[in-house]
Amino acid sequence: MGASDPVEPTAEARGRADEADLLDQSAERFCRHLGVARNLSDNTVRAYRSDLGAFSDWVRREGVRPLSITHRDLRRYLAELSRAGYCARTVDRHLSALRGLYRWMVLEGVCEREAVSALASPKAPRVLPLAMSDEEVRALLATCGADDPASRRDRAFLELLYATGARVSEASALRVGDVDFSQAQVRLFGKGSKERIVPVYEAALDALGAYLDEARPALAAHARRVTDALFLSARGNPMSADALRTRFERRVAQAGLDPALTPHAMRHAFATELLTGGADLRSVQELLGHASLATTQIYTHLSVERLKDATRGAHPRS
Repeated sequence: MGASDPVEPTAEARGRADEADLLDQSAERFCRHLGVARNLSDNTVRAYRSDLGAFSDWVRREGVRPLSITHRDLRRYLAELSRAGYCARTVDRHLSALRGLYRWMVLEGVCEREAVSALASPKAPRVLPLAMSDEEVRALLATCGADDPASRRDRAFLELLYATGARVSEASALRVGDVDFSQAQVRLFGKGSKERIVPVYEAALDALGAYLDEARPALAAHARRVTDALFLSARGNPMSADALRTRFERRVAQAGLDPALTPHAMRHAFATELLTGGADLRSVQELLGHASLATTQIYTHLSVERLKDATRGAHPRS
């Protein structure tokens, strides 16, 4: 063999490459399954695809055989994620994606066992969500006191968030017909296109009514095409979640509030106020559209912390 002759890959190397290719194919099929059979949102499927792609890159780089991967291999991968600076929550998300993929591959007969299921998730510190107080919400709404179409739209948007606990993506997806004034309720479509009906208080309905009667037609007049999207931009186009998030951030700045506040802080405020006011956990779970009660339970801790703060500030012996 001459010095310039290519080196033939060994059988072991070919086997590793074949398994890595099969992993990629399986990951893509699994992601399509998540979108079609489980009806997960595009953003969720995109996150799965990204996390599994990172794992595939590591498998090829380290020469690991993914169909017979060991606990030790997987611990090495998680350790690399940690060294890269990922927080425990992100590492856990990657591990969750791997659990789902390997479980699916076993069911599909791609591999015989799933070592990943025996790995424990990294312990993440409990972080209470950042919620807005009612005073902060009032200050935010006060920035929308003008009569121009943008102010009326922003007022309706903010009132809707506080009244329903909607995610900003859910608010972006709303259509005019989703607001039922006669029944004082709004129809929201959450993760996985799951529908839920949420009651709306009178002040929010008034803000929405004023927006629909006076402001939205003025905004829609600038549109190139007719749309039934509830919230419209200055050019009459449907507002994306990012566009609504930007409007929220501008109103936060105008109100002089903590710039770390996001639309999700309104959702947290909605849940906390309900629990503090005596609503039961199951009802709050349904209103928020949480699939698991455990997700809702974090607000009980937040509510208790607020009670503790009130006690510390008011009790003479505290």
